[in-house]
Amino acid sequence: MSDSKNKIDIIIPVFNEVHIAKLFDLLEKDVSSKFRVLLCYDDESDKTLTSYNEKSYNFRIFKIKNKYIGPQGAILSGFEECKSEAVIVYPADDFINTKILDLMYEKYLMGNDVVVPSRFIQGGAMRNCPLIKSILVRLASFSLFYLSSISVKDVSNGFRLFSLKYLNMVKIESTKGFTFSIELLVKANRLGLSIAEVPSCWEERKFGKSRFKTYQWVFNYLRWYLYALETFWLRKSPNTVKLKRSKNGLLV
Repeated sequence: MSDSKNKIDIIIPVFNEVHIAKLFDLLEKDVSSKFRVLLCYDDESDKTLTSYNEKSYNFRIFKIKNKYIGPQGAILSGFEECKSEAVIVYPADDFINTKILDLMYEKYLMGNDVVVPSRFIQGGAMRNCPLIKSILVRLASFSLFYLSSISVKDVSNGFRLFSLKYLNMVKIESTKGFTFSIELLVKANRLGLSIAEVPSCWEERKFGKSRFKTYQWVFNYLRWYLYALETFWLRKSPNTVKLKRSKNGLLV
């Protein structure tokens, strides 16, 4: 059931993000849609939890403890607590894209179950990215755009909007990294759901340490890369073995 007051749940996975108040200030200033923040953390010693004053903001901040392991576990814990009709996963170190959140919500209202902020369309940018990571990300995105039925040019970005309806319909099988993002994208494509794309900018974080592990997660991403190719080249559809109902009724 969606929350009648808040239109957007913003999930922010954190790990000692001592500059989180800067992000909250930007959300307060730049987002006009009603929203709440779900701050997903690993343990009570996380410095993020003492780096802001909740009373300084007009939106609610909920602290969600990671029930699982790693950054994706934190995000999945956030998904389980979502009540608003649209859910945005937003990076704690992103201080340049808060102004596009209202646009993403507008795209959702137009009937899109997934909204992709893209670094690789007109108006988007990717700055100061490590060379190997940049090559892998661009290769995966462009090859899927041209070799599959994926209609967007940025497949791996963890910054996404999903409809709560879609999240309640699909079981997430990924367990590592930020693989959930490409998994939910390619499953939405196989289901024939509407997907929209908006320009966004990305730059290597200036504060703290990135939790993105290129070499450790590449094979996890490869699984869903091949899934997208199967959807197009082998004409796989939701009623095939690759996407079926689990015991709890969710699609896998």
